[in-house]
Amino acid sequence: MSDLPSATTLAGDLAAGRTSSAALTRAALNRIAATNDDWHIFITVAPETALTEAAASDARRAAGRPLGPLDGVPIAVKDNIDVAGMPTTAGIAAYRDRVPAEDAGVIARLRAAGAVLLGKLNLHEGALGATTDNPTYGRCENPRVPGCTPGGSSGGSGAAVAGDLAAITLGTDTMGSVRIPAAYCGTWGLKPTRGLIGNSGLTYLSWTLDTIGPLAHSPADLALAIAAMAGADARDPRSVAAPAGWDPTPVPADLAGVVLGRPSVVDAVPCEEEVRAAYDALLARAERAGATIRDVTIPGWDTGKARRAGLLISEAEAGSLLAHDLDTLGAGFSDGFRSFLNYGRKAPGERIAAAYWALEQLGHAARQSLDGVDALILPTAPQRAFPHGSPAPADQADFTALANIAGLPAVAFPLPGDKPNSAQLVGPAFAEGRLLGIASALSEMTS
Repeated sequence: MSDLPSATTLAGDLAAGRTSSAALTRAALNRIAATNDDWHIFITVAPETALTEAAASDARRAAGRPLGPLDGVPIAVKDNIDVAGMPTTAGIAAYRDRVPAEDAGVIARLRAAGAVLLGKLNLHEGALGATTDNPTYGRCENPRVPGCTPGGSSGGSGAAVAGDLAAITLGTDTMGSVRIPAAYCGTWGLKPTRGLIGNSGLTYLSWTLDTIGPLAHSPADLALAIAAMAGADARDPRSVAAPAGWDPTPVPADLAGVVLGRPSVVDAVPCEEEVRAAYDALLARAERAGATIRDVTIPGWDTGKARRAGLLISEAEAGSLLAHDLDTLGAGFSDGFRSFLNYGRKAPGERIAAAYWALEQLGHAARQSLDGVDALILPTAPQRAFPHGSPAPADQADFTALANIAGLPAVAFPLPGDKPNSAQLVGPAFAEGRLLGIASALSEMTS
């Protein structure tokens, strides 16, 4: 049995008095201490503050004043999200001593919900990449597939859940950086609707595409997390308030009434045999359960071209934001990361403008493709976790980038197999509850 079960289970145990936050936090810290030299999942561990927060949570419960279901639940955060008093490295050597004085908006909300923060998680340098083989903070291992990448850029976030080190983690998703680690590590991962979760206190890779999102063991856990994090963020100009009545609680889905769109581009992207077989089997089971599978064509969606346009925009935006540091902090950036950002800094304006326009058109087409469809269904990544040191496939984000481009919510969920495999649903804006409910029904059908 897992040393650290789902956040929903832990919340129930805490509410019933079957355990304490101090006990859960000590167990998580002990497991981190026992594994981190080998796994390199955490960059910063904060045992003193975590135990202090756990003790405060237990005191609130003893007094009958818990702050909510997350009160006392251990969590961890990708190290490009500010936590006051802890370094925010963004996985970059130059920033190892950069300590913010103020919490990111999402951290302030999670503290208000009583969550216990264990520390900061490893990531691909600058959040630009999907292996989390970090040259400064260590090669992050995949606890579910030893010797293999946990994906990225939120590799530590996926690995921490898979390794039972935290019940919920936060990652960031630029073109799939929450969902790819979820796929490789066998966890659930959610990219929320653009603007629903405030980005203040985030070290951006791309202000156009970045979204903060949770990883966890179950859809109910994801709902707990985004319910606590959602809301207008006065320090984020792209933040939006959820519509009246928005509720991320997974809505029970009768698959007999569900219409799933199968994008035609799935046939054009080469996939690992096991990924293709698991996806086809999922569709067949969904149809037997009464779901309607409808072929959908999204005009203009060339997965490779879209991914490359998103990468160019990310390189240009990050290069702009980090320009001063790139020019003054010397060896604090790896040659590879510096090269990517300098490429974006030097790209002609017409190329960058063309990339923005291409993504605007594709995002519009993606949103229109959901007319009469509850969700798009497609593999999360074309491949499963691969060995560290192997060349990273260029197409890792071919299926995930669309949700970022269109600003839509997307959930990745595990599929059966000899090692982690995954599918994802992409749905209408602010339909997180419906999306999680459908994904839950599909997941239960395959378990």
